[in-house]
Order: sequence, then C-alpha cells, then structure tokens
Amino acid sequence: MSVLLKELHEGILTLTLNRPEAINALTTEMLRELGKVLAKEAPAPEVRVVVLRGAGRGFCSGQDLREFEGQRISYKAHLRNYQSVVEGLANLEKPVLAAIHGAAAGAGLSLALACDLRVAATDAVFTTGFSKIGLIPDAGMNYHLPRILGYAKAFELSVLSPRLKAEEALALGLVNRVMASETFSEEVGKLALELAQGPTKTYGLIKRALRRSASATLEEMLEYEALLQEVAGRTEDHQEGVQAFYEKRPARFQGK
Repeated sequence: MSVLLKELHEGILTLTLNRPEAINALTTEMLRELGKVLAKEAPAPEVRVVVLRGAGRGFCSGQDLREFEGQRISYKAHLRNYQSVVEGLANLEKPVLAAIHGAAAGAGLSLALACDLRVAATDAVFTTGFSKIGLIPDAGMNYHLPRILGYAKAFELSVLSPRLKAEEALALGLVNRVMASETFSEEVGKLALELAQGPTKTYGLIKRALRRSASATLEEMLEYEALLQEVAGRTEDHQEGVQAFYEKRPARFQGK
C-alpha cells in the first residue's frame, strides 16, 4: 500500500500520510513521494486547494527514528528530503490546509506549520519534541514557529516541549480553528471547498505578499503590493468579482 494517498475532487487535492500503524511517522520514501506530488501535481490548474492530513489515529508523529536505527546518519543529507516538502507546501501558489487530528509532533508539526491554514480536531495534541531527544527543531520549524508565535513562546515550546491540546494551540494562534472530532472530516471538507471555489490566482498572490512582508520594509511592501495588484487586476476572477458585486450575486470564480 502506498505511504501517500492522493485524491482530487472538486478542485481539492487531498494528500493523506498513510502509515497509520506508526501514526504516520515520516520516512524517506514518504517525504520523496510528497515532494514529487507538490512539485509536479499540486501546481496543475485543476487543483484549487491542497489538504494535508494523516490516516488512522493521528496526523503525524514526526520522523520515524527506526528508519535509521543502528546507522550513522548524516542529518544534513537527510534534511534535504524535508527541504523539498517544506518549500513545496510554503511556496505553492494556492491555499494549503493542514487538517490535524491526534498527534502532530516533531517534524510532523513542522509540516503543519508550513501550511497556510491549520485546523485541529478537538482530540489533537501538539508538541515540538526535538529537545527531548537532544536535537534542535528542523524541517522549517525555526522559520515558521517564531513568525507565528513570536520568539519567546517559540523558544518555550522548543526547549520545554509541552503537550498542547487543541484549545491551547488555538489560544496561542498555532491553529486557526478547532472543530469537533465527530464532524472533523465534514467540516474540513466544507472549508476546503470554500477555498477551492475562491479566486485561486489571487490567493497565490496573497501568499507571495505575506511571505515577502517578513523581510521587507514598508516602502518595499507598498511597491510590491502595487506590482501584485496589477497582476490580480488582470485576472478573469477579478472581472467576475466586480461584475458579481454590481449584480448583487455571489461571484463564480474559476481560478483564472
């Protein structure tokens, strides 16, 4: 059975980490498969939104340490597998939604942080985990966590590695929404469909702008906003949005 399941329906590409017996612990095979899909399939125009989730009882428990048991591992070489995945999630010019139930730990949490939106089931549990085995956070966590939470809280979570429940993660801003476990899949589907029916190219431009803002001055962002607005203003979805506004009806965006 494949370690990564793929399904495209109504513009929603659902990618399911599929090692439920190990709470979807990440292996080299899984990372390479995920990297390929993000590079080659996710950018296709028929894909309007990507959902990343885990099979079985959890989202992802992090790197499968058993994969390298008894070996002398080169972390620098191994982390290249994560690099393509994290960059693929962060740079994809369409919304990426992490649907988290059960455990999101270590590098599994890192992958969730690279997504644009994170929604959690009420049974979700979050932990950085790395310091517990004498390692620093990786797979982009040192980039994303302080930008989401600020330095002090990111340092606390990285060093002490507490187990956060869903509502605690929501209060910190680590996740965007918490949904009942019983209806989690249904609610995720509704949110994903709402995103899939939106102005996809505009969403991609918004991602560009927000990511640029992390290292830009106000003057640079004003110039960059003007540049991207020129691009957005030429899309068919912009024309449709304006027409729908005048006609007092919901816009029918095509992602073009």
